[in-house]
Amino acid sequence: MSQNYEQLSFIETSEESTSKEYLVEDFSADGFCDDSERKKLEKTYADVLEVTDRFNRQSVSYQLSKHDMLHSWLKYKEGFSAELVNLLLDEFGIKAGDTILDPFFGSGTTGLVCHMRDINSIGYDIMPVSTVAVQAKTAVMRYDTGELKRMAADIERLRVPKDYTRQTPAITITKDAYPMENARFLQYLSEWRDQAVYSDEAKNLLTLCIINSLEPCSYTIKSGQYLGWDSRSPKVASANIRRKETGKKPLARKMVREIIGDSKETILQELEHVISEIDVIQKQAGPEKKARVYYQQESALKKLPVMEENSIDGVITSPPYCNRYDYTRTYALELVYLGLNEETIKEMRQNQLSCTVESRPKTEQMEAYYQKIGAGERFREISSVIRDNAVLKEILTALNARKEHGDLNNNGVIRMVEGYFTELAFLYAELYRVCKKGAQVAFVNDNVRYGGEVIPVDFLSCLFAEQFGFHVKKVYCLQQKKGNSSQQMAKFGKVPLRKSITIWEK
Repeated sequence: MSQNYEQLSFIETSEESTSKEYLVEDFSADGFCDDSERKKLEKTYADVLEVTDRFNRQSVSYQLSKHDMLHSWLKYKEGFSAELVNLLLDEFGIKAGDTILDPFFGSGTTGLVCHMRDINSIGYDIMPVSTVAVQAKTAVMRYDTGELKRMAADIERLRVPKDYTRQTPAITITKDAYPMENARFLQYLSEWRDQAVYSDEAKNLLTLCIINSLEPCSYTIKSGQYLGWDSRSPKVASANIRRKETGKKPLARKMVREIIGDSKETILQELEHVISEIDVIQKQAGPEKKARVYYQQESALKKLPVMEENSIDGVITSPPYCNRYDYTRTYALELVYLGLNEETIKEMRQNQLSCTVESRPKTEQMEAYYQKIGAGERFREISSVIRDNAVLKEILTALNARKEHGDLNNNGVIRMVEGYFTELAFLYAELYRVCKKGAQVAFVNDNVRYGGEVIPVDFLSCLFAEQFGFHVKKVYCLQQKKGNSSQQMAKFGKVPLRKSITIWEK
């Protein structure tokens, strides 16, 4: 890394904004519900809220890393930037040989930044996309670029036989996602890769390049909670025929991109770009790093309870937000390509942190798991804290009142919010147990609003953290305020919502 991150001061406060502008006065639109506990919570943590211009929406998202060598190898919009990880490591005083945990590993940014600084890291994530990306990135110094260039040349010479009829697999929500020739080439290339004599590392890198090429070669685009579809796709054309037959207006014309990429050309461009970066990284590499990146494709809800106590020097992470975004839908092309089917994707949807309206309670499964590992009493203690949390009780009561009043556009929001904070609270409790004394924890998250009710995710998380033993040091807040949905603004007006990084210390 050419930039000396130790020279950056992470906690510079903006002169243009004060924390008071980011505090919520009324949590319930029109005073419809009791918000006294949320107001009390807002006052409790107002003094630790600090608006900073040292980071912005780009640094707490993928945007700043999308052009960075290595970090840009997986187009993972939900990740945060390498710069943010560096800033936090400096802020926490993490040194070579220490161990950092990221329970929502995503594209592996935390682990890779730590590795470059000779810091050990542990990460968990249930998405198989993460597994491919982490394996590809951590192998950067081991690749034989000559082998990779030969593989690229072989792919360039590939021609799909005219009588070849197989296509890359699809499920209901990805059916007809690709032009026919792209679907055929993706399957043909996959079969060729599996039979090729190249190393497993080279094949995995190719898989990553294919994954990155799926969307630009398709009629789809990641769009909030779902996949957006191009009106040129067979799926939309069929839907419009059915709509016409029933007297409905056709779906609006929409192009997700002007040109749908050719799969072979797009994959080769991706592969050649990655190879060029590997060349540069290997030539500029300093002494070999001894730090270990330990990663497992598993839920943190299962792994943290069996981790060793007092073993972690710090935590840097960003969980899925409580915003109804369903990664199993937005990343459906990638998941299906990696071999998941309808049932396994539905199972993954339930295993991920409760962040969609389809999420079902995990309490019974978690209790059974804690009993199995001999931690039944710990489960009961954590559950008691959650059950007695007055702020969460108020939020759930308010949401139920909004449901009865018809203010929720999906009643599954209530179950989602309860599950979200229940599961996060268990993680906070386990993080306190596994952290060493003096270890600091950083969580990036968004506040949300449903049915006119503001949910202070950052401060409620701080309250839980304190209840489990952490000291809340700081809540860093972005200058840019998060917007409300157009439907909520039309009905309930506008309320500024914070995007924050909460900092706790054991």
